[in-house]
Amino acid sequence: MIRTIILFIIVFGLVVISHELGHFLIGRRNGIRVVEFSVGMGPSLFSFVKHGTKYSLKLFPIGGACMFEGDDGVARERDPGEICDAEGISFLEAGVWARIATVFAGPFFNFILAFVIAVILSAFSGADLPTVGTVTEGSAAAEAGLQTGDVIKKIGHEPIHFYREVSMISALNQGEKMEITYLRNGEKAVTTLFPKYDENDKRYYMGITNGGEYLKCNPLQVFQYGFYEVEYWVKITYKSLRMLVKGQVSKDDVSGPVGIAQLVGESYDAAEENYGTPYAILTMLEIVVLLSVNLGIMNLLPLPALDGGRLAFMLVEVVRGKPVPPEKEGMVHFAGLVVLMVLMVFIMYNDIMRLVR
Repeated sequence: MIRTIILFIIVFGLVVISHELGHFLIGRRNGIRVVEFSVGMGPSLFSFVKHGTKYSLKLFPIGGACMFEGDDGVARERDPGEICDAEGISFLEAGVWARIATVFAGPFFNFILAFVIAVILSAFSGADLPTVGTVTEGSAAAEAGLQTGDVIKKIGHEPIHFYREVSMISALNQGEKMEITYLRNGEKAVTTLFPKYDENDKRYYMGITNGGEYLKCNPLQVFQYGFYEVEYWVKITYKSLRMLVKGQVSKDDVSGPVGIAQLVGESYDAAEENYGTPYAILTMLEIVVLLSVNLGIMNLLPLPALDGGRLAFMLVEVVRGKPVPPEKEGMVHFAGLVVLMVLMVFIMYNDIMRLVR
């Protein structure tokens, strides 16, 4: 349990810090005064003030914040005795493009973190190539003419770089036909596959297994496949959100901090038991990529209280030539924050109930 908590704090903390650091660095670069940079939520465990900014470590390791002066839409008179940056300006005083860059920087830094970690993973783990292993007799793949050793390059219009992508598309398929572009002995070919339904598993199958072929990336390929790795998790997140909107996932498929902590602990233990500590560490890095991409995409959604919602108001300001009245924008974000808090409580409760079952 203690190890799980420590691993969760490290993994989740890395993702949160990168996000808030993006806001912090670009905000400072644009001359906006940072009131507080905090890691965690709740009461402060430790804090200090430097150059007018309060740096805090808080009790609950489930979030963070980079608070700018005027960020809440309210301009304040500074206390004459307050320690502050002489050159710092209010968030409200900054130009609209400076504010857009500052808000966008949080999610963008999540993608930067994901890419850096993905490059490290590619250097150590290589890439699982989309090579067909066995083809089940009488399966959809067999009827489509796929053979052992075929390398899948596209499914529909979607390029394929990893076998994981083949597995993901297969798992999400609801019986739709799949146009498969593949290489056989270096020659390109195209076939159409109609997945078959399995009554026992209640899902559709292509009828192939992983060929187990891995590419050991050279110094240039680590960047190429690092990008593909981030792209893979972007696809996963997008497809998951689409399924959520369509009602194709249940409440048990959604996890909050408790569920993430459980995932981190179980993944580390399983990897360490089966493959050793080095592989367990790589598994943690994989989870960092997953969470960082998720946080980046979720924050870019145009929803109140999220970075995407704030960006939406700023883009309206660009179009109108003047900002939405701060009090009106503040009301929208406050309502969104209330809904978000209720949703977080529900998800956390669901995580705990799932844990004690």
